[in-house]
Amino acid sequence: MKGGSVAIGAGLVALYTLMISSADGITKLIAGSYAAPQLFVLSSMIVMALSIGFTRLTTGRGRLREGLVTSAPRAMAVRSGLTVLACIAFFNAFRDLPFADVFLFIGLMPIIAGLLSGPVLGESVRPQIWAALVAGVIGMICLMPGGIQGASIGHLWAMIAAVSGTGSMVAARYIGRYETNALAQVFYPNLAIFVAMSLALPFVIAPMALADIGWAATYAVFLFAARWVVVVALRLLPAYVATPLMNLQFVWMVIIGAAFFGEVPSMGTLLGVGIVITSGVWLLYDQMTVTAKAAASHGEARPASA
Repeated sequence: MKGGSVAIGAGLVALYTLMISSADGITKLIAGSYAAPQLFVLSSMIVMALSIGFTRLTTGRGRLREGLVTSAPRAMAVRSGLTVLACIAFFNAFRDLPFADVFLFIGLMPIIAGLLSGPVLGESVRPQIWAALVAGVIGMICLMPGGIQGASIGHLWAMIAAVSGTGSMVAARYIGRYETNALAQVFYPNLAIFVAMSLALPFVIAPMALADIGWAATYAVFLFAARWVVVVALRLLPAYVATPLMNLQFVWMVIIGAAFFGEVPSMGTLLGVGIVITSGVWLLYDQMTVTAKAAASHGEARPASA
């Protein structure tokens, strides 16, 4: 992996954090008024339509099916199932908990990614990487100064969301080894969401105001763009590097929480964000250093073998 690829991957992750934070803000805005299936049926339909539209633009009308075929169907099925579970869990977590509490569990995702990357992806995690990951988790703890004594069902949803969400991302990187079609990784998880949520929709459907339909559509656009971008990013960066960088999401959520929900960040929150950003930069620097050394070693070895 080249240093330029690492920088591009990091930039894509930063863009992802902005888009997914905006989607999360919309989720929190309307989660109290509607059940999860209603939001996700509408949004997944829009995301699938966008996936099909962009596939037709890139492959041509006659090659639509070819453009959406996946070369890793079993891994795609696992990713799709985990995505459905993560969507439900995050929806309930954002509905029941303040942003800071949810993000405490999101902060555990780098550790989960590190644990999964070994057996699933065969990616070694060096001691300094674990140190950076632990620093990131400490930052997450600072975001919840009251501690975890007041755990509730919302916290359980948040933990389920963190585990399933990380599993979906690791599966995306695994699939990326066998295909470069990022749109397939956007289409099939959303197809799974649509099918699963449609089964529950008749029992929870409620009339939606036009403004809320607009918010749901905006949510879908942000989600489509974010998922497309993160699939590309996970082809360029190891999962244990990408997920700590995703903690930049905290910065955007502090801004959104203060601007739209009146959630003024405490000093503990600001300290936590600072630690998170530092650990993410550390991981990125470490990865770029290792990449540069590997490239230099490869260049030195080539003349000797000639």
